[in-house]
Amino acid sequence: MSIPGDQNNPYGQAQPHAYGQVPAPQHPVPAQQNPYTQQSPPQGPAAGYGYPAAGAPLGAPGAPDGAGRGTSGWLWAIGGAVAASALWGSVLFATGGFSAEPSPDLAGYGYTSDLCARTSMTPFENAGFQTKEGTGTTSKNSNPQHSGAQQTSLDTMWCNASLEKKGASGPDYASTWLYNTATLHKKSDPAPEFADNYRSYEKQDASVGYRVEAVSGLGDEAFLVTRKSDGSTGSGSYVLLGVRDGWLTYQSTWSSYTSSRSSAKPPTDDEVATMLKTSARETLQRLQNSRSR
Repeated sequence: MSIPGDQNNPYGQAQPHAYGQVPAPQHPVPAQQNPYTQQSPPQGPAAGYGYPAAGAPLGAPGAPDGAGRGTSGWLWAIGGAVAASALWGSVLFATGGFSAEPSPDLAGYGYTSDLCARTSMTPFENAGFQTKEGTGTTSKNSNPQHSGAQQTSLDTMWCNASLEKKGASGPDYASTWLYNTATLHKKSDPAPEFADNYRSYEKQDASVGYRVEAVSGLGDEAFLVTRKSDGSTGSGSYVLLGVRDGWLTYQSTWSSYTSSRSSAKPPTDDEVATMLKTSARETLQRLQNSRSR
């Protein structure tokens, strides 16, 4: 699955002396000159910071240019360092070493504007469920409903379907929803936060508890979240499956409620979990074969 002044200038201007510019003496006293005393040659800067130590031999890098050989050697050394730096810089640019953005690992998945067309409904149909007929001809009243959006950092897709038991009669009240989402994370790796996102369900301090289980064999990592029964009248279940494969995240959520007067027998949480896993495996395989459809 990266949803969620910019840069400080590291090359700011040098700050002035804390106490301002130090003034030069107004009346410097000239040194007494002795015409019979041999004067020492002027001293250059101290050794270091690119300057040679006093008495360095001529021709050594950075030494005084006695016959031009010292300066030439020093320039050749600088030129070699610059050339090496340029070569190393070109290698980093070619390999992405200077790139500020990581390369997304989409694991072969592609965006589709109709996730419902890629969602495998076979496991639910085999369990006796079918998609309810829509209440109208517009997209807002259709069933199932789908949508998607391609953006700079995320490609998002979702499919929402209302299901019913085959052969269900009038007085029976049951409501079942299947909600699937898929996200292609193009700017940030969802891996560091993925597990904690689902583990947080079992840490909620609420009247309804959840059980979280790791699931093997689906993507790089997957988690199954099941709501614990609250013992209320009627029967309902809430089960969701989250999968991460590379930088793709996928979630399939089952939410149902069946009246205590209903003749329909709802599936157990374990049966729902099996349907979600089977559907997710087939749906993800289809998404890998869909390229911007």
